[in-house]
Amino acid sequence: MVADNTVSKSKLVAIVDDEDDIVQLFRDALGSINDITVFTFTDPVMALEHFKINKENYVLVLSDLRMPGLTGTELIKELKRTNQFVRTILMTAFATNDGLFQEYAKKELINGFLQKPIRIDDLRAEVNNQLQTYQLQKQEPFIKIN
Repeated sequence: MVADNTVSKSKLVAIVDDEDDIVQLFRDALGSINDITVFTFTDPVMALEHFKINKENYVLVLSDLRMPGLTGTELIKELKRTNQFVRTILMTAFATNDGLFQEYAKKELINGFLQKPIRIDDLRAEVNNQLQTYQLQKQEPFIKIN
């Protein structure tokens, strides 16, 4: 787990992937976004524990689909159970014809999707989109936003 603690930022974002080079690259890519603190995890169970402790401050979690110990869909289900407002992005290098993935997308447990390999511009655009949606959702909690 790594965080940029040099600047006090209000919103927490987690990147969860069992590949350390991916989380480091994505953390660096998102470092220029204002008002967020990025935490990285290569262990989804540790990510879930950190999320539960800080659930009110988390706005977004990016998770790989296939990880040892806890899959991305299992992690996202637990995150949404803990904080229904947190936005989630699922990332994978694999085909997404998985029935469980489709079910989670329909139930809005998964708010965004990125297919690996991920272009840095696409990553930043999707993260900014989810952060804006989070703000709208917090301002108007009775309006359904996908």
